[in-house]
Amino acid sequence: MRRRNVLKAPPETSVAKAARLMAHKNVGAVMVIEDGRLAGIFTERDVVFRVVACGLDPRATRLADVMTRKPQTIGPDERFGRALLIMHDKGFRHLPVVDDGKLVGIVSARSAMDPDLEEFVSEAKRREHFLGSGGPTRRARAVPVR
Repeated sequence: MRRRNVLKAPPETSVAKAARLMAHKNVGAVMVIEDGRLAGIFTERDVVFRVVACGLDPRATRLADVMTRKPQTIGPDERFGRALLIMHDKGFRHLPVVDDGKLVGIVSARSAMDPDLEEFVSEAKRREHFLGSGGPTRRARAVPVR
């Protein structure tokens, strides 16, 4: 679960401003907070499907008009695997973590991939070092596409 890069905004925030904040923070979702509670979620896909594809003006459109209201959430005591299963079954990439109605974090598809990606990078570096230090010089072969 990520706590640091959770981007929050009030419902009256324009889509244009939210998109700039998302780009600046390099995140794919904004948690829409009203009266200290999670009111909705707005994602990068929402920018495309609910704003751009519908011909709405991102500067004039408010998050409240295009966000997912009352998004599916998970509690902080739930297992990570449960969060992944919910995201897979429901077809979304961000799952807010809520405790007593208050946002405490987010689970994202990226956070699910991070441990595997770190292991992959570590293994790639190990192999690169091994090959660079006089180990066997085995190269990857492309498989022809038919």
